[in-house]
Amino acid sequence: MAVKEKYQSVLDLGEKLNIQNGDVWVEDGILKVKGTANTQYEKNLIWDEIKAVSGEEAPTDIKANITVADESIYAKHTVKSGDTLGKIAKHYYGNARKYTAIFEANKDILNNPDVIHPDQELKIPNL
Repeated sequence: MAVKEKYQSVLDLGEKLNIQNGDVWVEDGILKVKGTANTQYEKNLIWDEIKAVSGEEAPTDIKANITVADESIYAKHTVKSGDTLGKIAKHYYGNARKYTAIFEANKDILNNPDVIHPDQELKIPNL
């Protein structure tokens, strides 16, 4: 299997995440990928997919240079029906109790950590 086809799911994810300034080429049998993710979370998603495809923590058949456009936040999250700050914190941080960090980062649009509404876009801060 050619290296580009092997990592097609990574390329598809990059397209889905709207990675900017992207470029992909093969050099000496190594897939080279570069681009700019919107947030660190999206960059992490790309790397998680690379590791899942390769089965290695540090694959040797792909080199990716993914930068982050907005390093001031970890992610952006659009609230869906049924979301709570605790559920959102669990998703991004693995710990629901870190919901207070999300609340503090969004006090410009939130007055109460128990009241969020679908379609609100929340900043998920770097911790």
